[in-house]
Amino acid sequence: MTAAAFFDIDHTVLEINSGSRWIGHMYKTKQMSLVGIGRALVWLAQYRFGLLDYEAMATRVLETYQGKAVEPIAREVEEWFARDVEWAICTEARASVARHREAGDVVVLLTSATQFLTEPVARALAIEHWLCTRVEVENGVFTGKHRVPACYGAGKVGYAEEFAAEHSVDLAASYFYTDSYTDLPMLERVGQPRVINPDPRLRRVARVRSWPVETWRAPRAARP
Repeated sequence: MTAAAFFDIDHTVLEINSGSRWIGHMYKTKQMSLVGIGRALVWLAQYRFGLLDYEAMATRVLETYQGKAVEPIAREVEEWFARDVEWAICTEARASVARHREAGDVVVLLTSATQFLTEPVARALAIEHWLCTRVEVENGVFTGKHRVPACYGAGKVGYAEEFAAEHSVDLAASYFYTDSYTDLPMLERVGQPRVINPDPRLRRVARVRSWPVETWRAPRAARP
């Protein structure tokens, strides 16, 4: 068996939170009302403090996409990522991915984000494997649903265990890099937890458990 290195995306691989940037994009392009912005910001705050009902949030958001064509939205996300997000990939994330790859570890993105953000991040870092919240698509349109459970919180453990069984990965020898207290179940599942840019609750847990804590940042020259 081999070890894997699992990476969260927001505030880990990316210095920023992609969700807040997407909300800004939707507002600038007049695709979201002030009421919608307010609701989304509440969800972001709940996420930051580990209080978000992710399944309920995802269900509510995806219902608004039901019946819409996938291709134009996927293209919009790709363009937004290249323009507003890719610069925020942390220098230390690139170095860590390279280090694990050189060591022969399996490198995997493990994120609550959907495939529409996860795939561009994976391409930017040349990462072959990614586990994420899967939005359902049929005949080129959104069904308004996602695979349950979402790849969030304790749900990430199930995704990782399924991947480990398929790829002969030893989770006890594996790493998981994340910023979020909601990822505590996955941090406890691997043998090598790594805490990156932690939220306040995770920082306290890491201090009690003597887990390594690191600060990762995007290159200063890349900032818009």
